[in-house]
Amino acid sequence: MYKIEDIINKVHCADCLEFMKNMPDKCVDLVVTDPLYGIDVGKSETVGGGKLAEVTKYGKHDWDKNIPSKEVFNELFRVSRNQIIFGGNYMVEHLYNSSCWIVWDKDNTGDFADCELAWTSFRSAVRKIKYRWNGMLQGNMHEKEKRVHPTQKPQPVMQWILEKYAKRTDIIFDPFMGSGTTLCACRELHMDYIGVEINQEYCAIAEKRLFNTQGSLF
Repeated sequence: MYKIEDIINKVHCADCLEFMKNMPDKCVDLVVTDPLYGIDVGKSETVGGGKLAEVTKYGKHDWDKNIPSKEVFNELFRVSRNQIIFGGNYMVEHLYNSSCWIVWDKDNTGDFADCELAWTSFRSAVRKIKYRWNGMLQGNMHEKEKRVHPTQKPQPVMQWILEKYAKRTDIIFDPFMGSGTTLCACRELHMDYIGVEINQEYCAIAEKRLFNTQGSLF
């Protein structure tokens, strides 16, 4: 079983299910994550505002055919006190009813989805954030983020979530870390984190992004 002090503020290249099996019960305060939605986004020529080949080396195949298994969700709930899960509307079979959904209005002008939904374990009201993420158009055009992952979220959206739903002393866990946006948001806000990603390429990208994030105390 892992000791929490040995795994915080690190990127772990691993299968998240196997990693979570070695984590103690309720050892993290909040999961903030963006798992696969199971909507077969890999079949598209474009995703995330750019050509698929430009934002991922997965290529066109079935990497988004299925949502995570029930066992993954069981472990996720076991190791954490609260959870925020993007795409929860695609995973209702594994989640319970929630009064507090987060609506991210992407301020789109084209054919992309107008909003994305995040399920939460909190009991407060529905909350909404508006931040443009429409191809080359972003909420902050002066400091545009490079999009390196097919389902990458904007860092300001993740920071807003952490500021609304977490405390400075919380440990944040992202078991589907991707290119590390949640972790970068944590570091910017001086919060402890744990990130897990199975793809070595994205682990390396996340490490580089974390190194370049200004808020680091570590």
